[in-house]
Amino acid sequence: MSEKRRLGRGLGALIGEALTGVAEITEIPLNEIKANPFQPRVNFDPAKMEELVASIKEHGVVQAVVVSPVKEGGYYLVAGERRCRAARMAGLTEIPALIREFKEKEMLEIALIENLQREDLNPIEEAAAYRRLMEEFNFTQEELGRRLGKSRSAIANTVRLLSLPQKVQEAIIRGELSAGQARPLLALPDAAMQEELARQIIDGKMTAREAESLAGNAAAGKNKRRVPAKTEAADPLLKELQGILQRRLGTKVKIYRRRGSGTIEIFFYGEEDLERLIALIMPEGIG
Repeated sequence: MSEKRRLGRGLGALIGEALTGVAEITEIPLNEIKANPFQPRVNFDPAKMEELVASIKEHGVVQAVVVSPVKEGGYYLVAGERRCRAARMAGLTEIPALIREFKEKEMLEIALIENLQREDLNPIEEAAAYRRLMEEFNFTQEELGRRLGKSRSAIANTVRLLSLPQKVQEAIIRGELSAGQARPLLALPDAAMQEELARQIIDGKMTAREAESLAGNAAAGKNKRRVPAKTEAADPLLKELQGILQRRLGTKVKIYRRRGSGTIEIFFYGEEDLERLIALIMPEGIG
């Protein structure tokens, strides 16, 4: 099933509800239209924009934009960011528009869904829009998923991309890394390693599955390096203490030290020996 068909409440439904009883299209000056402060999209493909400009020069703007009036004068653009930009680039001074008041949450939701349906957002823009809906408008991941026709885990996994280092996020924005290739990097413990492996994935033109395997192996190797091998205490004082404990407990004892911390191992040989040691260590019994 395509992404467009999976979206829960489509753009038409959202705008249709808001424009109930208001179907009149009006030509308004482009210089009176202000950018939507809730527009999630910040990157525009130059080639696609040129195609749209050429189309507008030949056919005009065939689909009206949607705007919301501003108290101080003019309008906020709610839907139609690309059309509005292309119309300006084509030299137009006016554009057909549907005018209606929208709440801030509606403006962000409509702009988000418009871009998602047209697959115009990169994963980082999409993640930032989700986070903004959750932080500013108190959507839960479940609610957001229902409204957008996505699973809660899909929302969560997309938002997690924002925890990657800036250099990795920029690679995603440029299209050098897909979300599937970048997501395994989240399992790595530090930014330097995430950046290093991102470069390997890009240079090696790895698939998402290969990226997952690379990150998994790197994370496992890092964890092993972070747990130093146990070294039996060489300190004469600890050696003496080890001997005292062995004589006191009547069994083999080993003391290991790791950078100021360490462990004490007490050996036992059978069930009765274990009970004997417990009685020596805790003469008052276990609880």
